[in-house]
Amino acid sequence: MNWLEASVDTKNGNMDEVCALLEKVDISELIIEDGSDFESFLEANREYWDYVDDALREEKRGLSRVRFYVADDDAGRKKLSEAREVLNGSGYDMSVAQVRDEDWENNWQQYYRPIEIGERLIVVPEWEEAPKTEGRAVLRLNPGLIFGTGSHPTTRMCLLEIERAAAPHVNVLDLGCGSGILSIGALVLGCRSALGCDIDEKAPETAKKNAALSGVEQDKFRVYAGDVLRDKKLRAVIGEKKYELICANIVADVIIGLCPDIPGWLSPRGIFVCSGIIEGRQDEVTAAIKKSGLRIIETRREEDWYAITSCPERPA
Repeated sequence: MNWLEASVDTKNGNMDEVCALLEKVDISELIIEDGSDFESFLEANREYWDYVDDALREEKRGLSRVRFYVADDDAGRKKLSEAREVLNGSGYDMSVAQVRDEDWENNWQQYYRPIEIGERLIVVPEWEEAPKTEGRAVLRLNPGLIFGTGSHPTTRMCLLEIERAAAPHVNVLDLGCGSGILSIGALVLGCRSALGCDIDEKAPETAKKNAALSGVEQDKFRVYAGDVLRDKKLRAVIGEKKYELICANIVADVIIGLCPDIPGWLSPRGIFVCSGIIEGRQDEVTAAIKKSGLRIIETRREEDWYAITSCPERPA
């Protein structure tokens, strides 16, 4: 079925008035977007982000929007005409766009295509056919609404380091696993096991589904939802073993907060790969890594993002 999406924007925050006008013509199933909610979200979750595009912030500032949908048929268009009349009479404009059912769920998929990373890995969206490649492990992925597709510089840089470190004896700890892409990449490249965790409650389900798409054995990959900085039970699970490879593709503040714990979780000859570090924060992260007793092996940069690889100090 096709639908019509109607949007009413107001800069002065008069959402209640807009909603009341629409209710006069029996339109009550409304979607409310309030620019102040966006600012509140940013402030409440400051530790989980480093950078918000100024243009996006400006776009959201002070903007309120009311949206609703009607069927793209005679009855729906009649309802839109009634809504437009009552809104225009109070000085509000209404924009209308056509939307199909499949558009809501699948349009974002057009932006993801198979991505070759390094020399041994190719990331293939679930809905795409895997291209014929020799010597590359296939990582199939359906990220849904969870971060991690392989297209972002931070993810690519982590996967390049994982490719170098992957081996049959390697156990992986993936902090902030998201879609599971780093853990699954390590496993399809031959690592022994992976444990992932993420603050997003959807992450375990998404990551396990992606692991199944890539043919990963269930007992090789465990995923938990929780705040690794504060969740004592989660920290106890993580501390059950040492890891030859620890990945943290998060943000600078969380990485800095994790640094004191990393040496206790890392095996003596393991490596710690962290990314998600925006330009301007790399020196702070480097200092925190060194303060924890680790030695910097390599620093990568792609666009405005950094990835830092380190290991325990070893006797000469």
